[in-house]
Amino acid sequence: MPMSDNTRGAIYMNIAMLAFTLNDTCMKAVSETLPLFQAIALRGAFSTAALATLAVVTGALMLPRGKALASLSLRTLAEIGGTVFFLGALTQMPLANLSAIMQSMPLAVTLAAAVFFRERVSPAQLVAILVGMGGVLLIIRPGTAGFDIWAVMGLASVACVVVRDLSTRAMPASLPSVIVAVFAAAAVALTGLGVTLVRGWQPVNLHEMALVVGAAVFLVIGYLSVVKMMRVGSIAAIAPFRYTALIWALLLGWMLFGTFPDHLTLIGAGIVVATGLFTLYHGGRQGRIAAVPPESRLKGARAGR
Repeated sequence: MPMSDNTRGAIYMNIAMLAFTLNDTCMKAVSETLPLFQAIALRGAFSTAALATLAVVTGALMLPRGKALASLSLRTLAEIGGTVFFLGALTQMPLANLSAIMQSMPLAVTLAAAVFFRERVSPAQLVAILVGMGGVLLIIRPGTAGFDIWAVMGLASVACVVVRDLSTRAMPASLPSVIVAVFAAAAVALTGLGVTLVRGWQPVNLHEMALVVGAAVFLVIGYLSVVKMMRVGSIAAIAPFRYTALIWALLLGWMLFGTFPDHLTLIGAGIVVATGLFTLYHGGRQGRIAAVPPESRLKGARAGR
């Protein structure tokens, strides 16, 4: 029996989430002995080289201009902010806790799209977003000892990713995805290099280099899997599998770093995931209803009475 497009898309999504979490794991491990921005610079150099090679091989290498360059520039700045805030928080927070905060991205993107792109958000989706944000508050717990600058940096990373995703939507379809990735990887690498040149370069041992190379490899695998995923199946059917990143983060954080979230964090993460799934399902359902011509809906309603 041939595999359906949705099944292939779900497989690509699971591969992507595992690859991105392994990338995070490598960066968290290497940052224990290597300065963070130096690790960012090295990983960025490897991933940029790999993505640029892919762009040349596929004939997608080009220099964006006009509107494409403006939206790409905004996206790249947001990518830099998101990466720096995320990895800065990752060096001090348990992997699973930060991953739980990042699962609020679909809720935040949905809300921002309604505000800035006038996309329709139903009352049910709005309630789900508010409940989901309540789940985030359970994770970060403002006003308690568990709330610190690192949790704020995690939230800042979410905000940057929202800007990144919205600016991506404003890009013309003619702009190849691999070029977007090359610009992002190169900009992040240059940011890391700039800070490292000011702070000083530390010698890198073989173990650290292996972790950095591993992070770059997993980052590229994640990117390629996302590209493959976007070209097959229904996004509404595939998107819920992005939450497998939290499962991988829980397992890897426990196995490699000996950390596991407390009960309140797990409850908050569960609320965020549940509301995110509801928002995705409800949004996909609305899209399917909107795709049916009004006269067809009327006929269906009459037939059902």
